[in-house]
Amino acid sequence: MGVTLAKGGNVSLSKAAPNLTQVVIGLGWDARSTTGAPFDLDASALMCSGGRVLGDEWFVFYNQLKSPDGSVEHTGDNLTGEGDGDDESLLIDLSKVPPHCDKIVFPVSIHMADERGQTFGQVSNAFIRVVNQADGQELARYDLSEDASTETAMIFGEVYRYQSEWKFRAVGQGYASGLRGIALDFGVNVS
Repeated sequence: MGVTLAKGGNVSLSKAAPNLTQVVIGLGWDARSTTGAPFDLDASALMCSGGRVLGDEWFVFYNQLKSPDGSVEHTGDNLTGEGDGDDESLLIDLSKVPPHCDKIVFPVSIHMADERGQTFGQVSNAFIRVVNQADGQELARYDLSEDASTETAMIFGEVYRYQSEWKFRAVGQGYASGLRGIALDFGVNVS
């Protein structure tokens, strides 16, 4: 069992698992209350340098499942969030991440949140975890607990490079402006 982090906490993945090269970022959630409209949450990844996405093609999500270099891959869109465990996951090959990429940010957004009147206040048991792909060991986990009654997207966490180490930080930052707001903040061209 890995480290369970509080909001803002971080852990060295390199120290937890020497020779770590491939991780699974697992994200999960449950719909707590609903208006009857389906609840579809979407995980994504922004590959960044200096707080900005490397380019639009480095934004990995359900319509663009792989980064140009293949270092980040989305395993597919889960439309319901039903069942236990990870609802969506991304595979990260740390050995292939370009040297100028210093951070990979993991937002989760509610699809059609405004049209359906849905927010993260209606979501429970949300989490992000980092798993060593080689042996299936969970290295780090962050259970989001704050009430996000107006937010339609949240940055759950991030994997970042510090000197020669890979680290994970529990973020838990909400956005009332949805995935579009997060994408714009990180410099993605949004139509």
